[in-house]
Amino acid sequence: MSQYIRKSHNVSVLVYHLVCPAKYRKIVFSKDINQDLKQICLEIAKRYEIIFLEIGCDQNHVHFLIQSIPMYSPTKIAQIIKSITAREIFKKHPEIKELFWKGEFWTKGYFINTVSQKHSEKAISQYIKEQGTNQSYQLLHKQQLDLFNLN
Repeated sequence: MSQYIRKSHNVSVLVYHLVCPAKYRKIVFSKDINQDLKQICLEIAKRYEIIFLEIGCDQNHVHFLIQSIPMYSPTKIAQIIKSITAREIFKKHPEIKELFWKGEFWTKGYFINTVSQKHSEKAISQYIKEQGTNQSYQLLHKQQLDLFNLN
């Protein structure tokens, strides 16, 4: 394992569970929007040092399991994800913007929690799956935790 760790870099594993409800808890997540949301998140991952370990969607909110770097605060991570996904979804689906007053896709608030050894990635993943009903919850994306590709 030590052969992969460079002396000049610190290694840290910070994993967060982020829940973002749609504004007014509107039921807006369709197959097309879910697919676009997944692609937008994968583009965010390329540009920022944020890895989406899992993205799960219920009808009116989204669960993200995210790995990031210590330089990003949880607030910064939520801000990056919410602002970019909202902007891009509105670009790709202008009809959705009409459902929301003032053009806000997400609620102002969100839930974010660190995932630790006590609350393992597997346990959080199971929790996320159990939040929606079996018919409405959709797993959009899943990726393995990566210990060595974050700078």
